[in-house]
Amino acid sequence: MLPLHPRTKAALAAAKVDLPPNVLAIDPAGYLDMLALEASARMVLTDSGGVQKEAYLLETPCVTLRDETEWPETTSGDWNVLAGTEVERIVEAALRARPSSAPEPAFGDGRSARRMVDLLQHDPSHGGRLD
Repeated sequence: MLPLHPRTKAALAAAKVDLPPNVLAIDPAGYLDMLALEASARMVLTDSGGVQKEAYLLETPCVTLRDETEWPETTSGDWNVLAGTEVERIVEAALRARPSSAPEPAFGDGRSARRMVDLLQHDPSHGGRLD
């Protein structure tokens, strides 16, 4: 599925680009619907920094259609490949095998708040109080 922004759809039409029959163009997806699409995808191709990070956290391989990323952590373990805009690089990245190991927990393990509360509760300078 290809969620298409209206301007992208118009640009494709203006350039007379026809999508192949195996690509289903859909209207832009809301945040939760987009997360569901990313989670169920075999792979994501994007130029969005946010989508790169979401794909990494969802353990969905990603091809980034740029030469740089604001999330270099996502490129570890081959989970996100920077392919730029060259067709050959994009195809090669899209055809790569799924990484064999889970992504590194580059953004934490989701338990930071619990650890902070535990530290505050057991810090003698607070006397076990959180006030």
